[in-house]
Amino acid sequence: MKAIGLIGGMSWESTAIYYQQINQAVREKMGGLHSAEIVMHSCDFAEIVSLQQQGDWDAMAGKLAAAAQSLERAGAGCLAICTNTMHKVAAEVQAAVNIPLIDIRDVIGEAIEADGLHTIGLLGTRYTMEQEFFRAHLAREWGLKVLTPQEEMYGVVHEIIFGELCQGIVSPANRVRMTEIISEMAKRGAQGIILGCTELMLLLSQDDSPLPLYDTTTLHARALVSYAMGEDAHILPASHAVLAAV
Repeated sequence: MKAIGLIGGMSWESTAIYYQQINQAVREKMGGLHSAEIVMHSCDFAEIVSLQQQGDWDAMAGKLAAAAQSLERAGAGCLAICTNTMHKVAAEVQAAVNIPLIDIRDVIGEAIEADGLHTIGLLGTRYTMEQEFFRAHLAREWGLKVLTPQEEMYGVVHEIIFGELCQGIVSPANRVRMTEIISEMAKRGAQGIILGCTELMLLLSQDDSPLPLYDTTTLHARALVSYAMGEDAHILPASHAVLAAV
């Protein structure tokens, strides 16, 4: 089994879930006292948030690329960026190393394709909902039509994530607000909803939604284990598959 390299801390609330779910998946597959070999670089999220607010994605790319290189040197056989928003710099991170980055967008795209859905709703940070890096990737690589909430709701979702979930606060009132947002997207044709922020699974479960939920945290964690164990190399796009074969 390959060692899994995690670029985490964005926020640590969801990175802790990654660690737990990766090890749970290994125990389910291997039994006994087996656990995953994991190496982690945990970022100071406050520094990342400051750069996001400044729009300095080049600086963020440099930080995450350096983290990826440190994980490769530490023996990681594959990598994950443990956040949806920072996949905006996924290409720069992949270019910095010689091991494959398991892209959360492809993990989600594969899961939605397997379920036969074509129109999907996306919840996430303002950056993930507004910018093209997530929606365009799913459209280009997986043929999906991606809906987002009404524009006036972007700030609401963003504040729930940064103001509460990233700080370990879970509000029942905001669970209701998010369910209302999901229902509105369902009326516009969404067949399912991507929880496109790794903290959203702390707030929402399938019982809260009238539509199927695609929890990026859980799906990504399990995909990492499958890849590390040599089970699901098909989740990688062609450029990564070449690296995996080396």
